[in-house]
Amino acid sequence: MATNIVWHQHEVDKSRRAAAKNQQPCVIWLTGLSGSGKSTIANLLEKKLAEHHKHTYLLDGDNVRHGLCGDLGFSDKDRVENIRRISEVAKLFVDSGLIVITAFISPFQRDRDYCRDLLAENEFIEVFINTPIEECEKRDPKGLYQKARQGDIKDFTGISSPYEAPDSPEIELAYSGQTAEESADQLFTLLQEKGFLSDAK
Repeated sequence: MATNIVWHQHEVDKSRRAAAKNQQPCVIWLTGLSGSGKSTIANLLEKKLAEHHKHTYLLDGDNVRHGLCGDLGFSDKDRVENIRRISEVAKLFVDSGLIVITAFISPFQRDRDYCRDLLAENEFIEVFINTPIEECEKRDPKGLYQKARQGDIKDFTGISSPYEAPDSPEIELAYSGQTAEESADQLFTLLQEKGFLSDAK
């Protein structure tokens, strides 16, 4: 742990940055199994938010592992550290006034709660993409489930590593045969109805 450091206060704060963008900054945290549709829905949601002149940034699980978290594997310990880093980055983006969308399996409740605890009230919106594992395996766009079933991938969430479904997410999207576009539209509507996409106060 670093010592001899102090917190430097900025003259321009979060509320002023948010006011310049005319929006309430927040983190929209999509969680669910591999293949549940998180990344696709997140991309479609960001596009829809951009069409409504919202200022956003999308953090995707695979993308951050090419850089920020490129030194981490998929053990439980590394998964925890992966989400810790993402949470700290998300907090910085919220401080800049952005609406942050994340698409991570984030299998452990305590890690999602870590991000929630970093933010102010109503700034963390947990979205459970509740797609059954049977459907995820049927899709299996990267062939990961097949490899996990064969024992070629260890510590695979839902097969050889646990997934802890959210206790009480702000929003749950239960799969019932709808397209990704329909799910993204449903999520956007729910975010509006629950007041998460209001203008800056």
